[in-house]
Amino acid sequence: MGGSILTDPQLIRDIRNSNKGKRIVFTNGCFDLLHAGHITYLKEAASLGDIFVIGINTDESVSKLKGEKRPLVELKFRAAALADLGFVDFVIPFGEDTPIKLIVEITPHVLVKGGDYTSDDIVGAEHTKSNGGEVITIPFVHRISTSMIIDKITKRYCK
Repeated sequence: MGGSILTDPQLIRDIRNSNKGKRIVFTNGCFDLLHAGHITYLKEAASLGDIFVIGINTDESVSKLKGEKRPLVELKFRAAALADLGFVDFVIPFGEDTPIKLIVEITPHVLVKGGDYTSDDIVGAEHTKSNGGEVITIPFVHRISTSMIIDKITKRYCK
């Protein structure tokens, strides 16, 4: 059973309030080309709690972060792919440069990012910790990334 794509983070707060004792885990990203590195990371993040929420960048914010040729996959398809993963409960798009508004609204019990971040660099870490939550980094899965896949395709097929 897959998760739901939401547009209102207040719904997560409502879920939190009606599910006392359940740990909400939050992470975020572009997830342009969903690959094994993403799946490994997301599965491990989901295992850290009871309700797993993913903030996903809108197409406009991906372009701003990654360049005008990105995303390769539209938001509706990226969000649907994430929501269809059996361990994902909710996917919420956000259009800002960072997910801080979303993190403040949800106030997760666990905030997760990849190992390419340090705790000091993680947006929302201070808010999460000050509300009794924890911030966890999960080791980066090496040798696979969206950029590496794009580079490989470009070298192989765009000569």
